[in-house]
Amino acid sequence: MVSVQRAAAATSSAVIRLASFAFLRWIPGQHFPSLIFTSLAIYLAALRSLIQQDGSKTRKSTYKEVLTGDSMPTRPVDTRFKEKPAGDKEKETACSFVKTLLTGVPSKKCGMSTLITALINVLLALLTFDFLFRALIFYPGNDVAFSRVGYVSPTTAKLLVREPDLTQLPLVVYYQESGKEEGNGWIEEGVIYKLDDRTDFTHPVELKNLKPSTQYRYSLSNNMTGSFTTAPTPGTQSASRLTFLTSSCIKPNFPYNVLSHPLRIPGIEYVADAVARLPTLLRPAFMLFLGDFIYIDVPQRFGSSTSHYRSEYRRVYSSPSWRVPEKNPAIDLPWLHTLDDHEIANDWAQGNTTPPYPAAAEPYAHYHVSVNPPIPPVPFSAPENTTYFSFIHGPASFFMLDTRTYRSQPAQPNSTILGSAQLQSLLAYLARPEPAEVKWKIVASSVPFTKNWHVGTTDTWGGFLNERRKVFEAMWKAERELGIRVVLLSGDRHEFAATRFPDPEQKLKPDDLVPGTAGDGIHEFSVGPLSMFYLPIRTYRQEDDEDVCVKYAPDGNSKFGLIDIDIDNEENDTETTPSSVLTYNLYIDGEVVWKYRLSVPLSEYEYGYNGRRPLPPGRVMLDKVKPTGWGVQEAIGRLEEQAKVVWDIFIEGFYVVLDKIRRQERVD
Repeated sequence: MVSVQRAAAATSSAVIRLASFAFLRWIPGQHFPSLIFTSLAIYLAALRSLIQQDGSKTRKSTYKEVLTGDSMPTRPVDTRFKEKPAGDKEKETACSFVKTLLTGVPSKKCGMSTLITALINVLLALLTFDFLFRALIFYPGNDVAFSRVGYVSPTTAKLLVREPDLTQLPLVVYYQESGKEEGNGWIEEGVIYKLDDRTDFTHPVELKNLKPSTQYRYSLSNNMTGSFTTAPTPGTQSASRLTFLTSSCIKPNFPYNVLSHPLRIPGIEYVADAVARLPTLLRPAFMLFLGDFIYIDVPQRFGSSTSHYRSEYRRVYSSPSWRVPEKNPAIDLPWLHTLDDHEIANDWAQGNTTPPYPAAAEPYAHYHVSVNPPIPPVPFSAPENTTYFSFIHGPASFFMLDTRTYRSQPAQPNSTILGSAQLQSLLAYLARPEPAEVKWKIVASSVPFTKNWHVGTTDTWGGFLNERRKVFEAMWKAERELGIRVVLLSGDRHEFAATRFPDPEQKLKPDDLVPGTAGDGIHEFSVGPLSMFYLPIRTYRQEDDEDVCVKYAPDGNSKFGLIDIDIDNEENDTETTPSSVLTYNLYIDGEVVWKYRLSVPLSEYEYGYNGRRPLPPGRVMLDKVKPTGWGVQEAIGRLEEQAKVVWDIFIEGFYVVLDKIRRQERVD
């Protein structure tokens, strides 16, 4: 019969190992550490009790043998049939060794295996402790000094500088064209005389009077340096092409590696490596990063003050991955940012005055908003309260949404994810004619537009379907009347999915709406994480013909998209048409696995105006994505949805019964 102590030892050992694997390699959920540490305490207590019991039994047995004389036989005993052969003893010992290692239950016959299995469980708890606290304790980032590039226009460039060493002040900022000899032709832009704790020792700098389509380098008097390339002048030949990156979600040193620097971010290194392999002509102009730059509550929230949020930004910027490689390091790539929930709190939907939003917003403003693109020309709100942005770069116009600051509770009749001012600004942007060379309107959202994700749907645009419909109608109208194409970019889900939203006025046939097909409609490319966990369950699937699945690729700890827009000849069934062509390249763990192509014909008379001819359908150019997995993964992904259905049925039945009871009471 199995004792309580043995059951406790086996159960707690299994929990330690499974939870540690899940926490360190799969998903760093906040409930795992307490589960692991509690299980270790139970395991060690059970182990101690079992060892004491075994020792007590051995002593009692020896004492009984002495009293009864059993230990001193008076005549020879034939042990041929009682003693086991040496081979059987070895097999039994080996079996006991393996059993102890697997179950964690101590063995009287093999003390070594008991020691090893105990050490394994203690080691797993120590690794969990290391992942939780090493960066927190040893890398607060107080002394980190860095400079990075933000928004770059044809004639300006924004830099963010952090310098906590006040002996470096005043800080002089210089820049020059990259083609000039080192030491000659430096232009002094300005001097930073004061840095203090009010901005966490950060300061935005704007370089002005620059030349379009020109590579520059900058230098500060504290020896910080970097480089950037200005945007092209609208209407020029170079303005017909653009390459940029997009992704979301960063957590240093995940999946966990005890030998790695605790602030290493493999995804940033994948980006740097991919950029280094591109020809100079295809070097990205910027990274459009769509939220969750920090994870304040993963794996554990250690506070909700402004200082706690600041420290998380400092740790990310302290990562050694930013300086890889030495030539053209990742820190030189301009980054433009939107806000998402883990920069505040998970699934945040409580506005911009409820704590901890004010504490979270302050460092976000200093580290990101201060060097972001300009706000829309008509923001419909006070500029100081506006956290959404708009800009034009070459052939594309961008609108970067803030889907956290102004949202209300989802799945309500009047729910809003944008707020009134931002919604009106977005609708005005979509209705606005663009310059002739601009063929793309790109709308960036931190959360996906599609409702095809069936876990956490209400945290996405799936919880704000009425507002989504208004936005989609404006987008379809823009494509019909303005001769442009609308593309949606999003993040958040730690998976990749391409989805298209066909215009109802096109009245497509059922064959054109089959899941997993390229075709017509507004396209959304949702990608992440740049460096974080992914879920090995399948939560994305098409349920109707409104959101048509193009491609689903859930696996991979590092995913990002490289988008290239250029002039090319687009072939169809009857003709070859000069077009502005957008190619979406999906990178998973550093390799291109999927390419998709959209185009806007340059013949404005025939395409996109007043519905004369629909825009050409999208086309898959490359597909090396592995199959999405086995049926159990999909079944697990349906659990939340199935549980909600059961709960709704229960609640409905409860109210029916309650209503009957009330009626009966009135009759009585």
